[in-house]
Amino acid sequence: MFGLFMKCKPVKIRSCTENRKYGVAAKNLKELLKKGCKTLQLPLAGARVCLYADGTQVTEEFFHTLPDHTELVLLSREQSWSGALCDIGQLLCPDQHGDDLIKAARGLLYDEKSPRRRKILTDLLQNLEDTSELESREEDEEWFKGIDARFKTKSAYMKFNCESRIRGYMKEVDEATKSIQKATVKAEYLKTSQCLSDMLKADRYNSSYFDRTEKEVDRLCTQEGWFTCQGSFDLEVCLSLHSINPYSSRESRIIFSTWNLDHRIEKKRTIIPALTEALQNHKSADVNLTYFYRLLFTRENLKLVHIVCHKKGAHNLLCDSKKIFRQDRNNNKKNPTKKRRLM
Repeated sequence: MFGLFMKCKPVKIRSCTENRKYGVAAKNLKELLKKGCKTLQLPLAGARVCLYADGTQVTEEFFHTLPDHTELVLLSREQSWSGALCDIGQLLCPDQHGDDLIKAARGLLYDEKSPRRRKILTDLLQNLEDTSELESREEDEEWFKGIDARFKTKSAYMKFNCESRIRGYMKEVDEATKSIQKATVKAEYLKTSQCLSDMLKADRYNSSYFDRTEKEVDRLCTQEGWFTCQGSFDLEVCLSLHSINPYSSRESRIIFSTWNLDHRIEKKRTIIPALTEALQNHKSADVNLTYFYRLLFTRENLKLVHIVCHKKGAHNLLCDSKKIFRQDRNNNKKNPTKKRRLM
């Protein structure tokens, strides 16, 4: 008799593939499964129910202890649910519901008052509205706003962006000439600077680092254009897992300009002074220019880092004194500017 007057429990039920929830009232788990399968058009055989929050399977006994309006997920025999994290997993695969996600995020952002939640929604939209698969100016005019008309593709501009940074390092090497007082040392430094410049030109200013169309060994990004922060100079990896795709949107391209190619052994504090010091009592032909070239312009000493991971204090890392001079300087006078690829 008690079962005839058992109160129905109202719950919210949904499938594991859709966000829409349905209100269902049932006296027991068996009735819930029957009504839920009919509502969601799932086969009753093998069906089961679990908590949306953490994936805990609901038994008959457990069902009667649930608070009213508990959110549940109805699963067919072959499906699984590990909790709300599954929804996050779906967000990370926007190809499945891309347009719907963008529409929902925009709607939530419009009404959202919390600065923190607005930031999360803004970041989500930025990643959902990804146009990284587009390459030319004609395909993605928004990305090219503010960029000189001579650049017709994203990769061409990113190559130029990297080259500009590397040219800046060469300019700092040249400017160090002004601080040298002794004429003979200045003359040798000018020869050294010219040799380094020639080596850099031969390697196209290592502009391939930012170009996603280059070979994998020559670039710092994935084929899609994703860059990963390599962590501060004193760490092996980025602890915050920073990443960015400047090919994906104009905003991301602009933000990427704040990322740094950071010298582990510092350029102004260490490398250039060590080069100047080496020329005080030696000719440029005696100096191991390949070593200095690698330190100044290549990934051997450069790390791509998010601005937060760029430590501007002294790094206290020194040049290797054993590598400053050419080991064959007494019997080998080969031209140090011979073209090479130094990655």
